[in-house]
Amino acid sequence: MQREPLTTRQRTVYDFIRNWCDAHGYPPTLREIASSIGVRSTNSVYNHLKILERKGYLTREDMKSRTWRPVDSPASSVSDVPVVGSIAAGSPILALEDIQETITIDRNLVDGQDMFALRVRGDSMVGAGILDGDYIFVRPGSDIRPGSIAVALLGDEATVKYYYPEKGYIRLQPAHPTMAPLYVKRGDKRSFSLIGQVIGVFRKLG
Repeated sequence: MQREPLTTRQRTVYDFIRNWCDAHGYPPTLREIASSIGVRSTNSVYNHLKILERKGYLTREDMKSRTWRPVDSPASSVSDVPVVGSIAAGSPILALEDIQETITIDRNLVDGQDMFALRVRGDSMVGAGILDGDYIFVRPGSDIRPGSIAVALLGDEATVKYYYPEKGYIRLQPAHPTMAPLYVKRGDKRSFSLIGQVIGVFRKLG
């Protein structure tokens, strides 16, 4: 089936996406496309992508920001994990629930799981290999295995600790020899809730 011809600008956008996918193995973001063609508005880029999709040149993947790829190129092997804020590994601090950036990782590591990332502040989990400045990958939900590392909400603040449900209370245990655990009365849903289980750690070097 013959596809509709492209304008010069559409051809420029399409060629950039194809070359990017060939070089990196995954699609570029809207901002990367905008920068390549010298525009500031990602809305303008999005309009071009919609036309390229309608004309049969591009298809979309179920990803956060690296979505568009040529129809005849292999599916991307990566996935974007949204970083939604910071979390304390020490005293609880406010977790900001807005997407600040994304981390691109191999899709096989995600294994189809829904997850988000948080940046760690503090050193109470150093014994578990989680350092200040690391990113933790979190599978959302309250079904957390005892002894696992959990993200818990205490009032309006969040913290990351080992999770131990015990008789009458919940113990949130740091992985630091000089820090004491936090104790929460079981059933106190007004001041305590579980956000998710930590399933991975990402560290930027350099």
